[in-house]
Amino acid sequence: MFVILKNITNFVKPNVQLNKYGIYYCLQQQRNLTLDNKYENNEERDLSKHYRGEQKLSEQKSLNIAVIGVPNAGKSTFINNIINHRVCPTSSKVHTTRKSNKAIYTTGQTQLVFYDTPGLVTQKEINKHKLEKSFKSSYRHAIQHADMIAVLHDVSNSWTRKQLHSTVIDSLKAYPQLPSVLILNKIDALKSKRITLELIRILTNNTLSGRKHNRIGKKLTLDESKKEDDERPDLEFGDLLKNEGTWSNFSDVFLVSSITGSGLNKVHDYFVHAAKSRNWEFPSDKFTDEPPEELIVACVRARLLDYLPQEIPYNLETFIEYYNVHNDTIYASVEVVCPTKRVERLICGESNGRLKQITERVTSDLVETFGKPISFTISTKPRAKSKEAAN
Repeated sequence: MFVILKNITNFVKPNVQLNKYGIYYCLQQQRNLTLDNKYENNEERDLSKHYRGEQKLSEQKSLNIAVIGVPNAGKSTFINNIINHRVCPTSSKVHTTRKSNKAIYTTGQTQLVFYDTPGLVTQKEINKHKLEKSFKSSYRHAIQHADMIAVLHDVSNSWTRKQLHSTVIDSLKAYPQLPSVLILNKIDALKSKRITLELIRILTNNTLSGRKHNRIGKKLTLDESKKEDDERPDLEFGDLLKNEGTWSNFSDVFLVSSITGSGLNKVHDYFVHAAKSRNWEFPSDKFTDEPPEELIVACVRARLLDYLPQEIPYNLETFIEYYNVHNDTIYASVEVVCPTKRVERLICGESNGRLKQITERVTSDLVETFGKPISFTISTKPRAKSKEAAN
């Protein structure tokens, strides 16, 4: 026994003599050596993690895109479908988006940040729909923080598709240093390829026709020997190739249908390819910078726009009444303040039938947004008489 312990002691420290505490001393030295090796390994592992972390950060890319256009062009639907997540509230009426919001999408080492902006409007429209005073400044703020402008243009309306709105042109002129792309939305409404090509030629002031990088695609190239419609004069466009309502500096044009998803993959790949090498602004699991309470209120406003006629939903005030998360379930309540009791009865419907429909639709939207169960209610009340008299 003594010989074995002496040999172990000599192995740890050859010149140390074994005394009555020899056993303890030997084991202590062995423990110290083990700890020293462990610390060295931990330091190497920490350095390796730090290096890999720096390398991963250096590979990160991001792009901020300001999506602008006139009201009801489909900006929010476009963003929701291109990131495959319901973040932006949508409805069938104009002015669903009341302020600029960020929709964040991370794929691989690239993060795309979309600014969902309110529709570009004139002061007359702001007064008519009782919009916030910050309505016009919201999209300017978005453009100022963007790397690229994406102009979404609705081609389903035959009266307005022939030229870009003056507010869009003014916005592009105010920030000429930013690259911009034209996205023609609701392209499935155009039945003729000839009309599509002519529309692109007019809106871009005929500046994209000779570019090799144009992503319009070979499908829209007209075969000179098989022109089906060329025998008839183009009555829709006439002599519209003028500078007014056109923009000559678009980098590219895309044809999409936000609802069906057609063409969105090409836009997605274009934005990812255009991303700049820099660190992400948001963690990879974040999909918006809006607090959940704001998302809930915005969703209620959107569905009120769908279910109520004419200008009534624009006169309602919506507030979060309660919000809490317990056991991974969201509990929330929203209060809708109505201008009169008659409007309150209209919202509720017979036996509260309409209010139940709105609540069910909002609940479905919120489950899609947050990806977790939600217990949700909507309450209504008429505006206080004192407040009504003051107005």
